[in-house]
Amino acid sequence: MASHERQLASGFVRQVIDLPRHVLILLLKAYRTVVSPLYGDVCRYFPSCSAYALEAVTVHGAVKGTGLAAYRLVRCNPWSHGGVDHVPAGHRIWPEGKTPKIMVMNHPPIPADDDAADAARGA
Repeated sequence: MASHERQLASGFVRQVIDLPRHVLILLLKAYRTVVSPLYGDVCRYFPSCSAYALEAVTVHGAVKGTGLAAYRLVRCNPWSHGGVDHVPAGHRIWPEGKTPKIMVMNHPPIPADDDAADAARGA
């Protein structure tokens, strides 16, 4: 019985620890649904700043994810060249088929261009 109680306590502690991350994810999803479409496609980076923030919080948690998102927002300005800027890899391992949707959207498969195909063939 003590083992079962420890499991329940550990699950409760995990839920409390994850609460800030879940709240931030909810707020970011609301922003992406309501506010982001009003601006249109104006971000100089891929993924957009809100998608970057959502992935950062999902992968790294509330504290580090918020820090990464804030640093990205500081870099996103009219004098920036922009480009592809992915969230640094985290230590989380997602179960097969359980990868968060934002991770899949922010990392699409990139088809090889003609030059890479020629180089692979040795031409």
